Parts: sequence; C-alpha cells; structure tokens
Amino acid sequence: MTAQKATICIIDDHAIVRQGLKELLHKLGTYEVIHEFDNGEEFLESLPLQPKPEVYILDYSMPNMNGIEVLQALEDKEEEYKVLLLTQHFDENIINSSYHHGARGFLHKNCSAADLQFAIDNIIKIGYNNITDILKRIKNYNAPPTSEKIDIVLSERELTFLKLVCDANEFTYDQMADMMNLSIKSIEAYRTALFERFNIKSKVGLVLFSHKYKLTEPFV
Repeated sequence: MTAQKATICIIDDHAIVRQGLKELLHKLGTYEVIHEFDNGEEFLESLPLQPKPEVYILDYSMPNMNGIEVLQALEDKEEEYKVLLLTQHFDENIINSSYHHGARGFLHKNCSAADLQFAIDNIIKIGYNNITDILKRIKNYNAPPTSEKIDIVLSERELTFLKLVCDANEFTYDQMADMMNLSIKSIEAYRTALFERFNIKSKVGLVLFSHKYKLTEPFV
C-alpha cells in the first residue's frame, strides 16, 4: 500500500526555482506539490486553497509583497497555516520577523535536500521546525511598542499547558496530554480557548504570547 504523500504549496516568483523545488520534492518521494504561485498577491487572492496543503514553502524576496508581508496578510486570512520561509538573505531581522508573524521554519535557499526534508517533516509532525531556535530569537526580538492593554487571568492548567508549549524539548500535543494526565481533547480545548480569547493562531503565537506578557518559563 502506497503511503499518502504530504501536500505542498510553493510561492516563489522564479519559475526555475519552483520547478527545481518540485523536482527535488518529487525525488524525495514523500511530497506532492498541489499548488504553486509566482507572487504573494495571487496566492492571497486564491485563499482558501482547495485542497488545502499541509505546508506552504514561501520565498522571501518577491516583487510587490515580500515573504514577511505575505505572512502578515496570511494572519488575517487563515486560522491555521504552516509556512516554511526560504531566502537567500541570511538576515537576523528577516528571520526574527518571520517567526514573529507565524512562520513555522526558516531555511537558506542553499540548504541541502536533507535539510529541506527535515524541516518539512518537523513542521508537519510537531508544528514547527526548531522551537529552540525560535525561543532564542523571540527572546532577542524587539517588537514594535504597543499601547495594548490586556487582562490576563489563566488557570493553573492553562499555565502548565503554555509552559510545555514553550519548552525547548518541542513536546507534541500528545506528549503534553500524557504529562498533564489529560486526554488529547482536553489539551486541544486549552489550546482553542487560548487561541480564541487572545486572538492567537499558532503554536509560535502561543510562545510569543507567553514572551510578551512574561507568563511562563523561560521568559519569567
């Protein structure tokens, strides 16, 4: 029986790059590119995509809208999206900003096939590529000042859940359920409640939320 392939969408303004990525993913044998776009505007106008891909591979350097601007717009259009950002520019501000706006992973365009496969598989299985790197960068990210005021009252269970989300061990939701002696449905209920109450859309968003308001370790 043939294993089901993970579905991918590519957003890159260079046709030769898109073709190269498709051929590489095809050779790896476990992925299928089901959508492709040559600019961010066309991609955003086409949402929601049917069928919805599991991972979006997004180029940073594109005309009209760069990858960060696409991520910012995507926050308002999709509740759940898993974006791997590719760029030729290894710039700390780009990397930090991409994570701040919900990217699940970041790779330089000269990465190896093994690096690409590892990143995609991590994003699919646990939601992000490297939470240790994300935590480090979030600590050093200076978000624009905000006048937003928010009353945050979390239960002990919610704080425990949030602490596990921010842990560098990259626990899955199933592992969190075991560690908290809860069902996976209860864990998902805590996640959904936090998402809805504080307008959060991803695991990375939960980490940013804890960092911003100094709610759990390693931020307190």
